[in-house]
Amino acid sequence: MFVHGFRGDHHGLELIADALPEYRVLIPDIPGFGLSATWADGVHSIDDFGRWLRAFLRETKTENAAVVGHSFGTIVVANAVRGIRSAPVVLINPISQKALTGPKKVESAIANTWYSIGRSLPAALGNRWLSAPFFVRAMSVMLVKTPDKAIQRWVHEQHKRYFSLYADRDSLVQAYGVSTSSTVADFAGEISAPTLLIAADRDDITPLAAQRAVVAKFADARLVVLTGVGHLVHYERPVETGTAIREFLASIK
Repeated sequence: MFVHGFRGDHHGLELIADALPEYRVLIPDIPGFGLSATWADGVHSIDDFGRWLRAFLRETKTENAAVVGHSFGTIVVANAVRGIRSAPVVLINPISQKALTGPKKVESAIANTWYSIGRSLPAALGNRWLSAPFFVRAMSVMLVKTPDKAIQRWVHEQHKRYFSLYADRDSLVQAYGVSTSSTVADFAGEISAPTLLIAADRDDITPLAAQRAVVAKFADARLVVLTGVGHLVHYERPVETGTAIREFLASIK
């Protein structure tokens, strides 16, 4: 079971799924993004997403499946798998510390201001503000690390196509607040399942030092570091990511 990140949808994780052809992979759109509706009464906390994932696993009869999250999806997964669940967990580019404390503090502050303005504007105007092509492209340029121009163009096109497929302005802003107020570290101590963290040495969202620190909070966790890449390992290093997942799952059978 794959769980994508904030403002993404299932398309973002398809390359990693392709790198694991021997497994059956499900990639739902999380509530409020892609083709999934949000909750009628809005988004209140990370617990909403955790309850959704637990219910999705139950309804699809995949309670014993390995669960893989990327970025914001790592917080969703960490919230959902707390307790006695023993199926393996994989966290790719985990959000292990809160926003405004990472290496891109200025950029994070700008993003907070951007979402605050989008929330304060009338709904239609706020929606246009939050999905502005300039904002989407700026985010994409900041995060991409590969020097390969063809891959850069493809990543920018993916973000242009899928980054603004959210249900509505209000649920997006609410989800943004959730994504910046919770971290994997909040739940790591309650996770007993074998866990793999896949981090990147050039991640602008969570620095490697924070990833090394959070590993110690889990009962049974290991860390794999991909070098020369940042927060977009699902686009830039899907094969290496798939290999790390495969080797991890094989090691715990």
